[in-house]
Amino acid sequence: MRLVFPTRIRTALFAGLLLGGLAVAVAQPPSDQSAPPQSAPQTDQQAPQTAPPADQQTAPQADQQPAAQSASPADNTKLNEQDRNANEPTADRQKDNRSDREITQQVRKAIVKDKSLSTYAHNVKVITQNGMVTLKGPVRSEEEKKAIEAKAAEVAGQDKVTNQLDVKSKD
Repeated sequence: MRLVFPTRIRTALFAGLLLGGLAVAVAQPPSDQSAPPQSAPQTDQQAPQTAPPADQQTAPQADQQPAAQSASPADNTKLNEQDRNANEPTADRQKDNRSDREITQQVRKAIVKDKSLSTYAHNVKVITQNGMVTLKGPVRSEEEKKAIEAKAAEVAGQDKVTNQLDVKSKD
């Protein structure tokens, strides 16, 4: 009888906490969940120079540093507009076949392994479709552009690489 009482209390406390958490989650109005994406374009239109990146606008975290919240927008936004062309290869249109995935992985590993490359270079888009590799995005120098193309050519073959990298100097 002595063990039953603490077990019942523990079970009741757990159930209460669970129901309380559920009540808090349900009590939030749905407009709170959809408000940040709707307000993001307005913020961009009013003050494009000081608006934080979209991923930080939609999900502000309590543990974020103040510097991260006031960061300037990404400077490669105009480059991403190229991806709106339906004929251009993009990462989301990449086929999910094993050989293309493996080529993309090998090229990405080769790029990231080279610590002499800038963060821009490490973040270029590597898109593989039917064995053809397309490289997109900004890099800091012509040397980085050539180095990344060479790494992709080493994996896929020289005639199977399309280099659409853009040199973007530090401003």
